[in-house]
Amino acid sequence: MMRLQLPRVLRVRLERWAREGYPHETCGLLLGTRNGEGVEVKELTAARNLNVERAADRYELDPGDFVAADKQARDAGMEVVGIWHTHPDHPARPSQTDLAAAWEGWSYMILSVSNHGVGDVRSWRLDGSAFVEEEICE
Repeated sequence: MMRLQLPRVLRVRLERWAREGYPHETCGLLLGTRNGEGVEVKELTAARNLNVERAADRYELDPGDFVAADKQARDAGMEVVGIWHTHPDHPARPSQTDLAAAWEGWSYMILSVSNHGVGDVRSWRLDGSAFVEEEICE
C-alpha cells in the first residue's frame, strides 16, 4: 500500500478549509516530494472552485491557482503531488467524475464534510483504470 505522509498541522488546516467551504466543494493542491513508498506532503494550497453551478457536488480547480501552486512548489524544491477536495454530505470515496479527471501518479485526498464537521479523510491513487487507497500517516 502506498503512503501519504501528512503532518498534523496541515491536516488541521485542511479540515478548517473544508468546514469553512461547506456546503460547497472546496479544493486545492498537495505540494511535497515523492519517495519509494509514496509522497510526503509539505505544504497545501487552496484553490477556487470554478464550478459555481454545481458547487455542492463538483469542483473545477482554477487553472491560475494550479499554475501559482506549481510555481510555489518548484521555488521551494517540491512538486505538485496531488489534489485535495471535499465531498459535502457524501463519503470520502472517489466518484466517477473524480475517476474521469484523475492523473496517474497523483494522490487524491478527499474529505467528507457535513454540517457536523469533517468526517473521514482518505487518499486515493489511480492504478490503471481504478483507484486504490493510500495510507495516510503523520
